[in-house]
Amino acid sequence: MLPTLADVLALDTVHRGSPRVVAGADRLDTRVRWVHVGEVSDIAHLLRGGELILTTGVALPEDPGKLADYIADLAGVGASGLIVELGRRFVGELPRAVVDAAETHGLPLVTLARETPFVQITESVHARIIDIQLEELRASDHLHEVFTELSVEGASPAEVLGQVSRLSSRPVVLENLAHQVLACESSGRDTGTLLAGWEARSRAVAPRERTAYDASSGWLVTMVGARGHDWGRLIIICDSPPGPRDVVLAERAATTLALGRLLERHQESLERQAHGTILTGILTHAYADPDEAAARARAVGVPLTGRKLISVVLRLAEHNDTALNLQARLGELAEATAAACRDARLPALVGALDQNRVGVLLPLPPRMLAEGALTALAERLRTTFTTPFVLAAGSVVESVRDVRRSFLEAEQVAEAAARQPDRRPFYRLPDLRLRGLLHLLRDDARLQTFAERELGPLLAHDAHRGGDLTGILKTYLESGRNKAVAAQRAHLSRPAFYDRLRRLERVLDTDLDDVDSCLSLHVALLALESFRREIR
Repeated sequence: MLPTLADVLALDTVHRGSPRVVAGADRLDTRVRWVHVGEVSDIAHLLRGGELILTTGVALPEDPGKLADYIADLAGVGASGLIVELGRRFVGELPRAVVDAAETHGLPLVTLARETPFVQITESVHARIIDIQLEELRASDHLHEVFTELSVEGASPAEVLGQVSRLSSRPVVLENLAHQVLACESSGRDTGTLLAGWEARSRAVAPRERTAYDASSGWLVTMVGARGHDWGRLIIICDSPPGPRDVVLAERAATTLALGRLLERHQESLERQAHGTILTGILTHAYADPDEAAARARAVGVPLTGRKLISVVLRLAEHNDTALNLQARLGELAEATAAACRDARLPALVGALDQNRVGVLLPLPPRMLAEGALTALAERLRTTFTTPFVLAAGSVVESVRDVRRSFLEAEQVAEAAARQPDRRPFYRLPDLRLRGLLHLLRDDARLQTFAERELGPLLAHDAHRGGDLTGILKTYLESGRNKAVAAQRAHLSRPAFYDRLRRLERVLDTDLDDVDSCLSLHVALLALESFRREIR
């Protein structure tokens, strides 16, 4: 940043002249762009603003009115200040007309009581200005390298905001044009406090320029968009007025975000990314305080506090597609689900949980039962999204703290329902029958003991030999003990599959043609799945 008038007065070359501020003492924070020595009274038309004028006053007019005009002209072109060396023209002090005019026009006016080589002042100030400009150039080059690398790597909005926050040591928020938060980096501050009442506060900040600092809010705001289509705003929350480097930082980050969105043709929208980030944060305990998750959700227009919450997991029923097409269809399912929620007037967090599932956290409106909300969502979604899918729901919970448990339950239901869908609008735990019962009893030591007794030798054999006889057993039982069908599903020849069944019988010391034995093993396998899913 350019030096202020106060910085100039603190220089040794100026200090030796015994400077005294006689007017505009409240404007010493004015930036000095350059220092100019001028002894003529009509110098104003040669200036461009930001210059500090040095003069002995030898050529200034005698008439007080003309002296006042001289001061007014300097202030009118934006001079940063006037320093007058006493002794040649003005002895002891300046005329009252000069001082009064400087106060009237807000022009800082300084006198030097001792003779001072002006060349030393100009050299000192100009050297400092050049050093600052070089430092800003280096900083600009560094920012260019950082954000170019982020662009090349296809960094997410969260990664871009994290870099902005680290470089500025300030909180950063990315919002859409509806003033809903898409991403936030709190820089160590309390997120709930930072985002409280965000939409109303953001609407009150409407600078006219694409990048501008709003002093009343302390926000440095820049528009984000490309090709004439803006889609959001990047906001750096400042405790003090930002410098040029902060402005460059904000604009470079905005450019990176805009470029990233142009490259996201086959990826989910920023809104889905924002929702998915919050859902993942809740499920992985990334938020130290559930109130932070609630604050982030509220900032994207989804109130969680004081509502009953139900978790929903959607899975595509077909998986015979390439990974790229599957990801595209999952993105379409997420967008269709979000649209269905809006159509049903059910504000919800909707985002991809992984490459196979879409998650929904649904705050139930007052007096609406879970079945009613799920039915409304399923009906609207099935009219707009034609690819077969399964919609599964967990238990209703009272707070964000219990959402993870509800999601784990919904995942279990979705996985089981995807294997044998029967065209229900949605599935819940009671619909799983035996699987649902085993899921409810998954923490019971007696069920765990039963599963270990039935499958322990087989699991130990696979672990020791690096084999997958457990998978062969599962395929055999899920094929209704039809060996020919099971061999086909396992992609093995019948002799090879029969050989594995004989090995299974030896390891388990059982007869796989016995109905009761197979029933016990099948229940143990289902119980094992429930244990492993809970651990995951």
